[in-house]
Amino acid sequence: MDRASKIFIDIQSHLLEDDKPSLYIEELSRSELFGSYPLVMLKELKKTDQSPKHHPEGNVWNHTMLVVDQAAKVKVQSSDPGAFMWAALLHDIGKPATTKIRKGRITSYDHDIAGAELTVKFLKEFTDHEIFIEKVAELVRWHMQILFVINNLPFADVKKMKSRTDIKEVALLGFCDRMGRLGANQAEETGNIEKFLLKVSDM
Repeated sequence: MDRASKIFIDIQSHLLEDDKPSLYIEELSRSELFGSYPLVMLKELKKTDQSPKHHPEGNVWNHTMLVVDQAAKVKVQSSDPGAFMWAALLHDIGKPATTKIRKGRITSYDHDIAGAELTVKFLKEFTDHEIFIEKVAELVRWHMQILFVINNLPFADVKKMKSRTDIKEVALLGFCDRMGRLGANQAEETGNIEKFLLKVSDM
């Protein structure tokens, strides 16, 4: 087994088997491996700030670790836990490249689109399983649609989303994304997911 395959299998086993995968991933992030491509793409999350209003937990790395642990709690609800857990880990991989300060606010517009492309590049370093890579990338691409749909924003593209991925998987990932922040209200976020699924089922 080559080095890349071993790294991929090690990470996946912890994503799928651990109650809190963040503990292993945090440990891995302190190793020299995180300085090499493509894991350095995850290391960049530690340097990427977020809006303190929406993300009181701090940088993108902190948020991602919370999301991964939340995803571990609900992965049994996923039709493809492997793809789902990798999507949880990589969902904001596009933020380092898109985060800017605009009018005094930290923003990361289109990080979902950039993230999908980076997800493909990241995973191709570890596996040639194209269907798997596509599943993960599409979940990353569409994870912001919940916010767009329930707020009637022009960035919503339900028709295309439904043609490319499973909306129930998007909803599950979106729930973990929303819960992966300090002070998250589970009842409120559950309600938002239900509202999203109801709206897109009629579109």
